[in-house]
Amino acid sequence: HSSSTGTAEVEVEGLILIGKENDIKKSRRVTAKVSGREVVVFYHEGKFYAMDSRCYRKIFTHMIKMKPVTCYFYFLFLQDINGQACIVCPWHKYKITLETGEGLYEGINPLEPSPTPQWQSKGVKQRIHKVTINKGKVYVSPPDFSVSFDSDYFAEKYKNGGELAI
Repeated sequence: HSSSTGTAEVEVEGLILIGKENDIKKSRRVTAKVSGREVVVFYHEGKFYAMDSRCYRKIFTHMIKMKPVTCYFYFLFLQDINGQACIVCPWHKYKITLETGEGLYEGINPLEPSPTPQWQSKGVKQRIHKVTINKGKVYVSPPDFSVSFDSDYFAEKYKNGGELAI
């Protein structure tokens, strides 16, 4: 599956056009500029998801931008955890839910007599973007900056040409 980067257009009621629904379904993901930042839109198991393409710890964008040779490479970084579709940062191995942007980790409660690892939430770490489908086109809502997330730091730092602005 391939991914592409494009500059999105504002078209319907302030929504930002990302691409054609069928094209994104075929490629499974596409990246685009939304309000000056890179956003990746995933199509996974019948649903569309959008989030900042920079991991809240910075690096997963590098792997997202690569054009995988086989489906295996693509699915290596998407994982189902407790019924939630997650992206897995290939560098940090962080698990981030596609639906909410929550960071997940596996932990134990040492006070339990026989502690078993269970998935826990670190809270919302990654900015997600609302996806709207209209007449065969995929749109993303501009981000609401009244709330901030950990991923905002690197999304803002890498806005201009992918270089860290110092």
